[in-house]
Amino acid sequence: MASLADLARERTDLGDRAIATLQSLVGEWTLLADLGFADLVLWLPTWNTGGFVAAAQVRPTTGPTRLPDDIVGTFVPRGRNATIDRAASTRLPALQRHPGLPGVPTGDEAFPVVLDGMLAAVIERRSGVDPRGDGPLERTYAEAFDALIGMACAGDLPTIDTDDESVTDSPPRVGDGLIRLDASGTVSFASPNAQSAVHRIGITREITGTVLRDVLARLLERTGTTNDALLAVVRGRTAGEAELDHRGAAVTFRGIPLRRDGSGIGALVLVRDVSDLRRRERALLTKDATIREIHHRVKNNLQTVASLLRLQARRSSSPEVRAELEEAVRRVGAIAIVHESLAHEPGVDVDFDEVIDRVIAMSRDMLPGHGTIEREGEAGALASERATSLAMVLAELIGNGVEHGLGGRAGAGLVRVRIERNGRLIIHVDDDGPGMGAAGEGLGLSIVRSLVTGELRGSLAIRPGPLGGTRATVDLPR
Repeated sequence: MASLADLARERTDLGDRAIATLQSLVGEWTLLADLGFADLVLWLPTWNTGGFVAAAQVRPTTGPTRLPDDIVGTFVPRGRNATIDRAASTRLPALQRHPGLPGVPTGDEAFPVVLDGMLAAVIERRSGVDPRGDGPLERTYAEAFDALIGMACAGDLPTIDTDDESVTDSPPRVGDGLIRLDASGTVSFASPNAQSAVHRIGITREITGTVLRDVLARLLERTGTTNDALLAVVRGRTAGEAELDHRGAAVTFRGIPLRRDGSGIGALVLVRDVSDLRRRERALLTKDATIREIHHRVKNNLQTVASLLRLQARRSSSPEVRAELEEAVRRVGAIAIVHESLAHEPGVDVDFDEVIDRVIAMSRDMLPGHGTIEREGEAGALASERATSLAMVLAELIGNGVEHGLGGRAGAGLVRVRIERNGRLIIHVDDDGPGMGAAGEGLGLSIVRSLVTGELRGSLAIRPGPLGGTRATVDLPR
């Protein structure tokens, strides 16, 4: 499905500025659909004035939809939809309103979006409900829709900077709770959900008829805290979002100023009780910290085991036993490296490039003379269970390259770890010596083959390498 920007550039004469304004409108117009109990469609006039193309649509969460299918990209020629044509030609809203219920539509409506004196789009409103009653909620929704659609048609719909740290990741919607402020900041209407939300944070009185900013300021004063962002939002002068935590409850407030003919006429404040959401987030943080602490302790225990094995190797008088114990130290150390990474990184993935570098650093202690171990390429992040097995594989291959490829040689030698990613993860371990193949299939290579083919579902190949020694290649599905 083509995006709004793609359709606008391909099929209209709109410039980048107009397209950006329409994208901002569409980013906020779920609020309009909910207040209007209606589907909204953004129609763009085509470059040849032959008709309109649907560039975006939104369905309401407060009522049924009349557009179960996606119509973005649909073309409507002029003369096919009289309501859209009338709004486009007159540049005035094409309304169908109930005679006894102001603001309540009795049919489809259309609103022209005029930017810099040019018709940029037409917003079509298709209501999926019968005309509702004339209660306080219905009147408030209807008045708010008319105010916001007028601002949207002038390219003046307020937007909230999502990069602002005060903006929450769970913005409230109309159904979560709605407060209407008049021009003085006094609450003229509060939906039942909004009243319940503010009750959760300790405001037990009815807020209708009060100045919302003053009520919340007194609450903050009693608790000895400050929240300037919150007070700015509920004042109703600027668009913004803030969250208030009190008495174990958390409530988000999203302020949207309303203007008519350039003058402020009040604001909407959307309210959402996010207490359960924040409680789950705190539980996840606690669980994450516990898991990381477990990895830290496992790493410490493995390092203790490695130290004991290293001590035993130093005390052994048998070269064969000493060599076996040193290999065991390397294997335990490789597993400890993965747990150390998991102890510092949240989540279940591991930065495997860091693991490779630590395995290389650990293997450098085995280097004879002035040998070198280097890495080329990047592996990226891997799931922790794969990282543990692959770390052991690399420790064995690098160790074998050092022992059998460089061991006993005078002067410098080289072991290179080269990583390729082409839909798969391929790791080559090369040396420039006689090669590990000269030693045959020992315990180390048996462990490597078992891990690669069994745990990692990949393949292992041992062949002559480009450095003149042996190349061990691990080929894994990404």
